[in-house]
Amino acid sequence: MGLILWIIIGALAGWIASIITKRNESMSWWENILVGIVGGLVGGFIMDLLFDGDGSSNLLMTLIVATVGATLLLVAYGAIRGDRSLT
Repeated sequence: MGLILWIIIGALAGWIASIITKRNESMSWWENILVGIVGGLVGGFIMDLLFDGDGSSNLLMTLIVATVGATLLLVAYGAIRGDRSLT
């Protein structure tokens, strides 16, 4: 997957995760991209652990995994900060 596609998938995943965690109003576009890319790494690591490296190279699955990872990342960040908005 090319770098441009990673940025696009990261932006979409970060944006969707920010909507899910109700942080969309406080996050900029570059924060969405960063959270989405890091979330993709987190989600990919979790998928690798759960499915023993048998991940899919499907674009939709990549977006879903990145969104789940980004959501987990934002929830963990909120828990560390003591943010109770999701509870």
